[in-house]
Amino acid sequence: MATSRRGKLQFGNLLLNGHLALPPAQRSATVRAMAVERSRSFRRALGLLEALGTDDVVAAGGCGVNELATLTGMDKSQASRLLATMADAGYVDRDARTRRYRLGWQVFALAARSGDQRLLSAAGPVLVRLVREIGESSHLSVLRGTAVLTLLTESPSRAVQAVSWVGRLAPATSTSSGRALLLDHDRGQLAAMFGSERWPAATAKSPRDVDDLAERITLARAAGYARVEEESEPGLVAVAAPVRDAAGRIVAAVNLSAPRFRLGRRLARAGVAVAAAAADLTAALGRPAPAMMEEAFA
Repeated sequence: MATSRRGKLQFGNLLLNGHLALPPAQRSATVRAMAVERSRSFRRALGLLEALGTDDVVAAGGCGVNELATLTGMDKSQASRLLATMADAGYVDRDARTRRYRLGWQVFALAARSGDQRLLSAAGPVLVRLVREIGESSHLSVLRGTAVLTLLTESPSRAVQAVSWVGRLAPATSTSSGRALLLDHDRGQLAAMFGSERWPAATAKSPRDVDDLAERITLARAAGYARVEEESEPGLVAVAAPVRDAAGRIVAAVNLSAPRFRLGRRLARAGVAVAAAAADLTAALGRPAPAMMEEAFA
C-alpha cells in the first residue's frame, strides 16, 4: 500500500502543467519556447486590433476573418481563435448579421482612461475656446515614435468640416503638430529619429531632409508656433504650439487646421491664438508663468 502511494506521488511529481516533467535543461528550453509563443500570440492580437482600427475597416463597418487574416499575415484559424478570445473579453464585437468584426467597447473604455488625465481633462475647454475664437477645428496631439497621434478634436458646427483625426497617425515631419512637438530637438536628435537621407515628400512643399526640417523648426521656435502650409496634403494649412509639463518638457501640441481657402489669410492670427491656448494648457499642468515667459522669449 505504501509502495503504491509512493508510486502515485512520484508520478504526480512528474506532471508539470499537464505535461510530463523534463530534465532541467529541456524544461528551461520548453518554458522559454512557451513564453516566446505567448509573446507572438499577444503581438498577433495587437495586430488584429490595429487592423480593426484602420480608416478603411472602420468606414466599412468592420472586417471578416478572412480579410483580417490577410491584412495581418496570419492563418485564418489563428485569427479566428484570437478574435473569439478578444470577443469574450469585450475587445472586439461581431455583427451577428454581417459576421464582421469591429473594435469593442472595452477598447474605448481603456482609451478613455489612458494618458495623462490632467492633460486630457484640461485640454477640452481650451480646444473649445480656440474653436470659438477662430472658427476652425482644433486638436490635441502627442508624439508617438516618428508620428503624431491625435487624442482630442473639437470642431465648429458647420456643414463642411475637416476629417476627424482622433486616433490617427500622421508624419511628424510635415505636420504643424509634429513640428511643435519637436521644437526642443536639435539637428542631431532629429537625424537620430528620422535619418540623414532624403525623404519621400507628401507634397512639393514637404521638408525633404533633416536639414530642411531643422531650419523649419528653428523658424517655428522663433515665432513661438509652427506654421505649415500644404506640407502634409494639398490645400490644408495648420498652426500648432507646444504644451509643456511642470518640468518644462514638451508633452503635447495644440493645433488648428483647415482648408487654405478658409484659414490661409488668417494663419498668423491663428498662430497667435494657438500659442496662447498652448500656454493656458501648460499653465494648467503646473508650469510657472515666469518660466513660460522665459521660454517664449529665449
